[in-house]
Amino acid sequence: MVDREQRTPFYGVVMILAALGASMAVSYYGPAWFRVTVYILAVLVVLVGGVMTFRDYSR
Repeated sequence: MVDREQRTPFYGVVMILAALGASMAVSYYGPAWFRVTVYILAVLVVLVGGVMTFRDYSR
């Protein structure tokens, strides 16, 4: 269980970086509805990634 707890912040950071990369990739190209969809999904992924990254496992 300890091994998984050490990987969780890493997965959170990867999720945040993937969401930022997806947002940058669609910022100039593609239809507006697609960009808005990606931005909304990116916000959700960043929130989940932030919780995973900054969760306290000290208990």
